[in-house]
Amino acid sequence: MDDIAPDASPPDTTLLDAPATDAWSVFVRTFFNPTLIDRYTPSILEGMWITIQVAALVVITGIVLGLILASLRTFRIRPINFLIVVFVDMFRALPPLVVILLVYFGLPGVGISLTGFAVLWLVLSLILAAFAEEIFWSGILSIRQGQWEAARSTGLTMTQTLGYVVLPQAVRLTVPPLTNRTIAITKNTALGSVIGVPEILSQASSAQSFSGSATPLMMGAIAYVVLFIPVVLFGRWLETRFAWRRA
Repeated sequence: MDDIAPDASPPDTTLLDAPATDAWSVFVRTFFNPTLIDRYTPSILEGMWITIQVAALVVITGIVLGLILASLRTFRIRPINFLIVVFVDMFRALPPLVVILLVYFGLPGVGISLTGFAVLWLVLSLILAAFAEEIFWSGILSIRQGQWEAARSTGLTMTQTLGYVVLPQAVRLTVPPLTNRTIAITKNTALGSVIGVPEILSQASSAQSFSGSATPLMMGAIAYVVLFIPVVLFGRWLETRFAWRRA
């Protein structure tokens, strides 16, 4: 997806020239200027749509990749396990912003150019996959060895035992920690503003620069609340539901 160039129009200082009569008027004019709200609502909505796209892609690819890596690790093939552990430790240790900057500005040096959207999606997916792999792996290890042996004694192969017996239980146990980690990483979509991805923070910062008002930033904050509060509530519902089932 192509990045969108910021608005190149000069600061609209005329919107801020209205005199304030009291402290409340100053507060409203600073954070809830109706003229600026009307002008920048379309760009904030566009940023919300970009944020939703990135977050959805990150959640899908990150969790699926983490589950695949954890499943591969159960076969205990040393070279593969070594590579998985290195990958997981590296992406759990590196700050997301550092990885984003390295990939965005470093890959063109070796002939690989990716859009800001693709870099943000790729990096956040890899980071989520690293954490998800460890969470799934912990869930797999929590399944008693007796269940593995009982399943194998019925004639199931290793892959069938993993898919039919172990993973259904392990995935259910890992829902609460996985939900928390997923929410935390998807909020990092705001880091896309440093590489020109026109998500919420990028749109709000650009609008703030050209308007000279804090109103666009307040609009961005409200957009994040509107976007992520339902996700947090859904995560809490999942935690409660699965915690009740284990009791």
